Amino acid sequence: LNRGFAEIHCMSGHSNFVSCVCIIPPSDLYPCGLIATGGNDHNICIFTVDSPAPLYILKGHKNTVCSLSSGKFGTLLSGSWDTTAKVWLNDRCMMTLQGHAAAIWAVKILPEQGLMLTGSADKTIKLWKAGRCERTFTGHEDCVRGLAILSEMEFLSCANDASVRRWLISGECLHVYYGHTNYIYSISVFPQCKDFVTTGEDRSLRIWKQGGCAQTIRLPAQSVWCCCVLDNGDIVVGASDGIIRVFTESLERTASAEEIQAFENELSQVSIDPKTGDLGDINADDLPGKEHLKDPGTRDGQTRLIKDDEKVEAYQWSVSEGRWIKIGDVVGSSGATQQTSGKVLFEGKEYDYVFTIDVNESGPSYRLPYNIADDPWLTAYNFLQKNDLNPMFLDQVAKFIMDNTKGQAPLSTSAQFSDPFTGAGRYVPGSSSGSSTIPAADPFTGAGRYVPGSASNAVAPVGGVDPYTGKSAYQSSAAEVKNIYFPKKDAVTFGQANPTQILGKLKELNGSATEEHKLTEDDLIILEKLLSAMCNTSAETPTAQQLQTLWRAVNWPEGKTLAIIFSTITLLVLGTKNLTM
Repeated sequence: LNRGFAEIHCMSGHSNFVSCVCIIPPSDLYPCGLIATGGNDHNICIFTVDSPAPLYILKGHKNTVCSLSSGKFGTLLSGSWDTTAKVWLNDRCMMTLQGHAAAIWAVKILPEQGLMLTGSADKTIKLWKAGRCERTFTGHEDCVRGLAILSEMEFLSCANDASVRRWLISGECLHVYYGHTNYIYSISVFPQCKDFVTTGEDRSLRIWKQGGCAQTIRLPAQSVWCCCVLDNGDIVVGASDGIIRVFTESLERTASAEEIQAFENELSQVSIDPKTGDLGDINADDLPGKEHLKDPGTRDGQTRLIKDDEKVEAYQWSVSEGRWIKIGDVVGSSGATQQTSGKVLFEGKEYDYVFTIDVNESGPSYRLPYNIADDPWLTAYNFLQKNDLNPMFLDQVAKFIMDNTKGQAPLSTSAQFSDPFTGAGRYVPGSSSGSSTIPAADPFTGAGRYVPGSASNAVAPVGGVDPYTGKSAYQSSAAEVKNIYFPKKDAVTFGQANPTQILGKLKELNGSATEEHKLTEDDLIILEKLLSAMCNTSAETPTAQQLQTLWRAVNWPEGKTLAIIFSTITLLVLGTKNLTM
């Protein structure tokens, strides 16, 4: 049954997943308009409606392009994980908007020319005019995920804090809407009015009218990533099961009875995890039986739980049909809050762990994000580089990561779809760890990555031999490791030195010595001549008097500082390097 939608062709041009899509309105040059797509490959592809290949590709972002918005005269606004937004006109980048501290997940061009909005994982929204930040909106308690324009003066925002906010562009928050029980990913406004729809991580599409949630539609997918209201008022949603669904109030466009029944059957077979909080606190012993479904609901979308034998079932009230519709079985097998999924948000991306690292007691703490599938050595290296920390901490940080993630294996998400915002698969806590990911090469040694507790033959080297030891890196705890630096059996020679600094330090330390051990001015003059001679390429052999004075300096009393010892030993080495033994 064809209800107005048919695939014309499949467009391709990105080298990785597509995270956002935007329509550029018709123009004289392109009367059918253009389609813009942003991808994980950092690029934006521009397509015509009648061609599967890109018309041109916009390059400039340094990370995933996760949001697009079009404006007048072919203007395009893009937001990226690289914390910037860019304004494009045709195939040129006109300006870059910088100011957010984390990924920009939402962008919108306002009707008034020159005004633009960006929403970020730093929990703020910024208003831009002619490339300058005019105002910053604060109020959301978590990452801002979506924006929608109500008028020239008002707009809506949704966030991971499960709230929707209505704002004046002057900065005032007019209203906060609550109803979702998890992250809200997307928001879209009905044409010619202030009603809107939202979708989120609680398996629902919610319709908001006159300041409240008027209807809740459950879907047989945990993550409902995006929504769009068409000009005719129909609502389109895309979810983590890879299916696009269209909902309508029009009887003419309503699906057939068979399609509706198939949708209800699929919905009734969904497993709902009580830990997500979608259904409130559940005590199975206190739940009524199926007879409770004989009582009608009080509002559309109302949820009711009943106990059928040993199973707990969830039903939702449909006002239009006047009946309770089963929306799933409560079994505790899926879901996704930050606590139940094990995922932690940091700078707009999801990680298995976010550690707090204290380099020293008096200094600041640093946040170290890490995914189980990552190489701990490469993660440690990037962490030190990002925070401008001493590379000497590399082993310590890598060991900290491995010690605190020991025994953890990456979740297999090969059969799942990727979250278009974070790049992660949908959240399935407790899944089996059947990953067959091949460990990457150690970026420092060129050999296979170290896996705690693994046998020496568990991971074959993929990058040759360790350039330091000549063997494959990190074979096992029992493997013999030769230290090429200690013990040192050969003499170490100093080919050059700064005579002025050495002599100055000696004079400084000599001034604090006791009269019994203090070097005389004549002694210092002799040492100065010795030092000058030894630092000269045409130096002659030191005299017996010079060496005797040097020996007195070496035998300064115990308890003196390390600087004394170092300075005099430097003199000793320099003074004897040309002697014939």
